[in-house]
Amino acid sequence: MSLLAGKKVVVMGVANKRSIAWGCAKALSDQGAEVIYTYQNDRMAKQLEKLVGTEAFKVECDVASDESIEECFAKIGNYAGEIHGVVHAVAYANKEDLSGSVVDISREGYALAQDISSYSLLAVTRYAKNILAQNSGIVTMSYLGSQRAVPNYNMMGIAKAALEAAVRYLAAELSPEGIRVNGISAGAIKTLAVTGVKDYQKLIQLSEERTPDNVGVTIEEVGNTCAFLISPASSGIIGEVIFVDKGVHLS
Repeated sequence: MSLLAGKKVVVMGVANKRSIAWGCAKALSDQGAEVIYTYQNDRMAKQLEKLVGTEAFKVECDVASDESIEECFAKIGNYAGEIHGVVHAVAYANKEDLSGSVVDISREGYALAQDISSYSLLAVTRYAKNILAQNSGIVTMSYLGSQRAVPNYNMMGIAKAALEAAVRYLAAELSPEGIRVNGISAGAIKTLAVTGVKDYQKLIQLSEERTPDNVGVTIEEVGNTCAFLISPASSGIIGEVIFVDKGVHLS
């Protein structure tokens, strides 16, 4: 029996077929959900249409703008009535802040990364919760660099640490309203986002070497966990950040 039959779930952050967000979207669809996609701008809309075709419901959402987020979820509400989950897979930092020294990160770079990578979860939740059904889920994406000093992850590690704190506070606040908030700390996967980190190939290689079977985690494996966390089957999991990294965090 499908975990999400008849459910509608919003997925934010699909860039291409290697995106973790795309792995989540596929897993949600495999479990019976209708996936609603958001995209940042016209260029990303074209990329998304190549993946999902013209029939999937897609709506523009620039998470740097409260007005854009509000308009996005108003359109989703008009289309769907209510939704049963949101996958927040959005993050950004200036490339120069993903290498070199942390003490050289500019005030502007720090604010930008925190805004897009962490604050956006709060902003998205503010407008999504009005149309979220009972026993629904919000899931965001993190990485081990939020807890450990991973070479060159730098500003993104700091932003992800803030994101994980936001998960806990949102979960405590929204649980009485029937909305579960959780995160996934995914292993290093070659995505568009990871290629912005200096020497990302070494990061992925090291991650694979630290798995028990020397095989890195896949977007499909992350997606399967995401689908479970969105589904009512995960009703007992609230405010957690679950590692889906093939055991890399153990060493």
